[in-house]
Amino acid sequence: MNSFAERLKELRTKKGLSQKALAEKLGYNQSMISFWENGVNEPTESAIRKTALFFEVPTDYLLGLTDEY
Repeated sequence: MNSFAERLKELRTKKGLSQKALAEKLGYNQSMISFWENGVNEPTESAIRKTALFFEVPTDYLLGLTDEY
């Protein structure tokens, strides 16, 4: 599993959100969130930015380039 997939799932579960709830908040469908969390698809740059803003973390954290947020 890649860093983005692991961190997305970690952040989502810490907020107590289902994949469906997160998808609705970000404007995607649940299958997209599932694909990202399972490493099936990589998110676009804009999706990474939108996700980082939602969780209030740096994009570098989501991408596994830093462990701090």
